Amino acid sequence: MAKFCSLYSSSDGNCTYIGCSQGGILIDVGISAKRTELALNDIGVDPRSLAAIFVTHEHNDHVKGIRVFAERYGIKVFSSEGTLLGMEDINAITAKTKTEIIPECGIEAGGMFVRAFRTPHDSRESTGYSIVTPDGKRLAVATDIGTVTDTVMNAVYGSDLILLESNHDIGMLQNGPYPYFLKQRILSNHGHLSNEKCAETAVKLMESGTTRFVLGHLSKENNIPSLAFETTRSAMTMAGATENTDYLLSVAGSSNPVIAL
Repeated sequence: MAKFCSLYSSSDGNCTYIGCSQGGILIDVGISAKRTELALNDIGVDPRSLAAIFVTHEHNDHVKGIRVFAERYGIKVFSSEGTLLGMEDINAITAKTKTEIIPECGIEAGGMFVRAFRTPHDSRESTGYSIVTPDGKRLAVATDIGTVTDTVMNAVYGSDLILLESNHDIGMLQNGPYPYFLKQRILSNHGHLSNEKCAETAVKLMESGTTRFVLGHLSKENNIPSLAFETTRSAMTMAGATENTDYLLSVAGSSNPVIAL
């Protein structure tokens, strides 16, 4: 049985655990090593059981704790070549950090098969990840995406569970305190996915067979968990689906629920 837990998911820090009986992996370590250890302890996971860390991109809210955590436990860090170079530039990794460019064909880690896919974001070479468990369950992590490209959709289509970005409400962002250039960056095709775009994507994925949706990377300034939830739930209802019957929907938050598949 596979287990999924979004340990942290916001503009302040991101870290996701995915595991099975043979081991586990982390997607990003965007909080301190100590907080990562505590969060893993809360869900009964020993950091020494982790087989690898996969990094989406080099922004601080995704790599803040990478160096200390990975070096402390001797865990290898995988990412695209561009992301590794980006992490080196900001000293998020050092010569002591075990690193490897993830092969285009994917790699096995912790008994699971992990494949990266390109995502449109304003970083060196950002990626999302698709994970297949030993019993054939498919999970995907798709955050920090300005728009859902064909590459992204093809990679996550048919997943059993997806962590999908629902970063901002467009109205809150446009009328909020952010400077104009930052608003334009977030709204661009290399920025972040809005509640509305997330909802549209979720409906398409539900029609492909996805039944578990976790909304993530919510902006604290430009979103509200209940608003993100309701935007997607309403779109699902309009598509003729019933919550808790046809699909399960949640928002990544501080309660860190473990989802079993």
